[in-house]
Amino acid sequence: MQRYDLRHLHDNFYDRMGELIESGLKVGEVGIFLFEVGDFSSIQKSADFVRATGHDLMNSLKFNEVDWTIVVKKVSSDEIAKRKEASEKAAKLAEEQRIEAERVAKEKAEAKAKEEAEKAAAEAKAKEEAEKAAAEAKAKEEAEKAAAEAKAKEEAEKAAAEAKAKEEAEKAAAEAKAKEEAEKAVAEAKAKEEAPKTVTTKKVPTKKVPMKKAPTKKAPARKKAK
Repeated sequence: MQRYDLRHLHDNFYDRMGELIESGLKVGEVGIFLFEVGDFSSIQKSADFVRATGHDLMNSLKFNEVDWTIVVKKVSSDEIAKRKEASEKAAKLAEEQRIEAERVAKEKAEAKAKEEAEKAAAEAKAKEEAEKAAAEAKAKEEAEKAAAEAKAKEEAEKAAAEAKAKEEAEKAAAEAKAKEEAEKAVAEAKAKEEAPKTVTTKKVPTKKVPMKKAPTKKAPARKKAK
């Protein structure tokens, strides 16, 4: 186990720590590295640095109020190569899985979008057909109503015309009858007026027949009572 104090390097200790791991530690040996906390970003950066080199980060803990300690175990080059290969395979697999997941998600999204579009189109078509049917029904109703009103108006006008014609016919007949009666009356009056002028009458002398006196009968004398 080796202990290295890198606090004097402040936040530029990463390269030196890498050199010490490679040259100062044996394979399988553990090294303890002490550095300043600073703005706390070095804590995560130091851990990421050790993992990037392929060695094992055994521990990362607070040393005091201003310092931090990490414990690193050195790994052989062959092991690092294997880990690197495995890491690359894992990264490649993860990338392939990510791409596949994105493809599946994209297909699902497209299928869903298509389904929603078809649904929206079907709903729009159904709405359009319903509105069309309603408009046709309304138009038919209005046409029937207009036809009924026109028929009623026509019948009313026909009835009025017939009534007027009947009234005029009756009036004409009454006038003709009155005229006929008036002409008849005039003719009768004229005939009556002309009658004494055309007919001559002779006075026949009348003989006076003497009046015969009827014989008077004497009433029998009444007998005096004894």
